[in-house]
Amino acid sequence: MTQAYSVRPRDSQSPVRIIEEGAAETAAMAFLEDWAPSGEGEAAVIVRELDTGREHCFRIDLDTGDTEPCG
Repeated sequence: MTQAYSVRPRDSQSPVRIIEEGAAETAAMAFLEDWAPSGEGEAAVIVRELDTGREHCFRIDLDTGDTEPCG
């Protein structure tokens, strides 16, 4: 089952993209496919469930694609 998410870079307050995916982590990865931050290292994104308003923060390694919750 898919769900709609609003996804944005952690350092931005406005939603950049609405994504329908099966999980918040998958939405974060789909966002990075279109939004490629400059540089190397990692990116942090905020994923908000549109139905519930619940937010998740993920740090994604831009070299490996490894994803983990922000600390």
